[in-house]
Amino acid sequence: MDIATIDRRRLIGWGALLPLAALAGCAAGPGGYSLDEGVRRLLTLSTQRAFGRLLQPGGFYEDQLARISPPDAIGAGGPGRLNAIFGAFLRSEAVRRRVSLALNDVAGRAAQRAAPYVLESIRGMFTADAVRTLRGGPQAATDLLHQRIGGHVVEVMVPELAGLLRSDLLSALSAAAAEQTGIDYLELGRTVAEQAADGIFRVIGREEAAIRADPAATRDPVLIALLRR
Repeated sequence: MDIATIDRRRLIGWGALLPLAALAGCAAGPGGYSLDEGVRRLLTLSTQRAFGRLLQPGGFYEDQLARISPPDAIGAGGPGRLNAIFGAFLRSEAVRRRVSLALNDVAGRAAQRAAPYVLESIRGMFTADAVRTLRGGPQAATDLLHQRIGGHVVEVMVPELAGLLRSDLLSALSAAAAEQTGIDYLELGRTVAEQAADGIFRVIGREEAAIRADPAATRDPVLIALLRR
């Protein structure tokens, strides 16, 4: 069994943690479910689908909404030195693609740490106006989630990314080139984590929009009733 398969199964397990009982004192939806519960169900399903795609081999690189691009400046020796050495490498299309593949691969591995954090955050999430969120734009719930935990998702991924980048990027560029450019792996890890987090939320938003466009396809009676226009 491959890692991607295991991770997809874990995603289903994490999603099952979402409480099914209505919360006392909250506005009620169909079947006695709270409207906050409806937002959580929408976000949980959107997140499961998003990570299910992104955690597959090549998930970040193959998805235009999530793909990480090699940054133009990651050296500690000043822009002149960087442009003369690292920039020369990235002017080669073959090397640039190799670096891009390495960055997207480590983003996918770091996203494995982010997935349970995002799903756990959704589990305890409450909204000030669940009705407005449910009746908002195609990505209204994702936008709310991004606003609340986007920065934390970056922090969850940075340590993992910094360590992975040191080995993967060195392999992509060669140890000698990396030493000459003075790459700051912690700073590069933060740059990639920020791009990866933004990509994660863009993909979650895309899945939310798809669910809103066809709630019947979820076969979830609560979402069908709440999202029916």
